[in-house]
Amino acid sequence: MADTKELKKRAEKALDRASAFGDDIDLSEFSFSESQPRQLGKEEISEEDKSLAEEVGFDSSQRSVAGSYIQFDNESILADVLIKQEGLEVIPTHEALKKYDWAWDYLWNAVPVDADKFTAISELQKYDGYFIRAMEGATIEMPVQTCLVIKKGRSVQNVHNIVIAEPDSELHIITGCATPSDLERSLHLGVSEFYVKRNAKLTFTMVHKWNEAIDVRPRSGTIVEENGVFISSYAILSPARTLQTYPKVRLVGRNARADLYSVVYGTGSSKYDVGGALSLEAPGTGGKVVSRSIATEQAEIIARGELVGKTNGVRARLECNGLLLSENARIGAVPMLDAVAEGVELSHEATVGKVGADQLNYLMARGLTEEEATSLIVRGFMHLKAPDLPAPLQKAIDDAVKLTLEKGL
Repeated sequence: MADTKELKKRAEKALDRASAFGDDIDLSEFSFSESQPRQLGKEEISEEDKSLAEEVGFDSSQRSVAGSYIQFDNESILADVLIKQEGLEVIPTHEALKKYDWAWDYLWNAVPVDADKFTAISELQKYDGYFIRAMEGATIEMPVQTCLVIKKGRSVQNVHNIVIAEPDSELHIITGCATPSDLERSLHLGVSEFYVKRNAKLTFTMVHKWNEAIDVRPRSGTIVEENGVFISSYAILSPARTLQTYPKVRLVGRNARADLYSVVYGTGSSKYDVGGALSLEAPGTGGKVVSRSIATEQAEIIARGELVGKTNGVRARLECNGLLLSENARIGAVPMLDAVAEGVELSHEATVGKVGADQLNYLMARGLTEEEATSLIVRGFMHLKAPDLPAPLQKAIDDAVKLTLEKGL
């Protein structure tokens, strides 16, 4: 069981520790909730809130999902598992920590509590989030959906999520984060820890829809054991004041694999610093980090990727592609390869450029306007397709990306 006093001591020492990447934020500008979240019934969610959640792929009817979790600010929660679905648990994090002593072993294990000021303050203030578990041997065929919504201005949504795919299980999660377009400046802190056990498979897809007043600081870590598979797909297709995220995956078991995919459509004066890191620590491990970025208007995007090979015979690839649609936009690609053992095979490819004249001319010659041609190229470039996903899950991803991209173009 985690030593809570020691965790708080470590957090207190890190309160002034700035993040290694991205813009710094003065946390004193925001207020944290002191109240314990209350449980919602389905009938208590307004049509307006349902509509907002649906913009990031949340199915309020729950007809095509195995379970649901939705949280508004830090104040209200709906957690629900379909009655017929066996081997799945979806409950608030605070409830899991009360229910299971062993759940504390998963708290601040994949993400260090003292990584920076954002993880530190997250521990020291009241938080909640979702605890999702696929039990040993269970195949959860339909996805679990989650949604985190900010509705209060000048506030912090402080979330700590724990996801466990137990041995020989399979679990798919689609999650969305959203806020109303007119909300004043607020901060989202989202700590997420993923644990993929022996022979398990976990796919996690996230779609963000913020506005130009929101600062976003997700902090996530994943530990993958022997023969485990972790596939993460992330899309942000709307403006944000600043976003900085750098998920890290440790492949600690033989033949473990992880693939990280991200697409970023940068608009307005938004600043995005996004990336992903794989640490290959056991024989036969492998994976890839693939990012696609589009920047328009005055948006700035830094796309990072890091591969660390720690033992002989591991293989991984890094791909970063950027597309500029404005003279005032900026995209930077920062690949990092670190081989600390013999026989490590790490590679990377990075390209940044503008829409090609040949592509535009080809499409315009077939009757499209320049705007239509550019839109078509952008849609193709931003297509988010992760391998090995069930067809219904891929359709849910495509629908969520299409909806948010249409609103941004």
